Amino acid sequence: MTQANQQVIAASDLPALGQPLLGGVFAARYWLNGQERALILPSDEFEGVWGEYGVEIAGASSYSDGYANTVAMAEAGCEIAKKALELDAHIPSCLEGQLLMAAKAEGVVAMREERFHWLSTQSSAYHAYGMDFEDGWLTNYVKDLERLVRPVRSRIIQ
Repeated sequence: MTQANQQVIAASDLPALGQPLLGGVFAARYWLNGQERALILPSDEFEGVWGEYGVEIAGASSYSDGYANTVAMAEAGCEIAKKALELDAHIPSCLEGQLLMAAKAEGVVAMREERFHWLSTQSSAYHAYGMDFEDGWLTNYVKDLERLVRPVRSRIIQ
């Protein structure tokens, strides 16, 4: 893991949900791998393919850990993963995508609704998950399709 993903923020320094935090909007608090974390949504977005059709990427199938998925994707040569990591961010996992949908539904964050977004969770050698932020649909798509990517940041809360 990089230093950025292990950075700590004091609970007393957290703003209200929907307020600016570390170059984005504070979207949610959640638990991951025994640690409470802050999910932050920067304004960055870009398009790209998830990966190569028929190629399974070891380490990119976590339903909850988008950072670990994104690192595995980048190590396998995935351009959208490399770009997300360069932004000090990662592609959200299925769990993190659902947290973003909940934050959107509560008016905490804004997400584009006219396009499906890639998530970092791989479902097979042929498919990875994507989310529609209009209705919250979570489904899987052929990896070599171009989709929108909206990276997130996650920081440990202490």
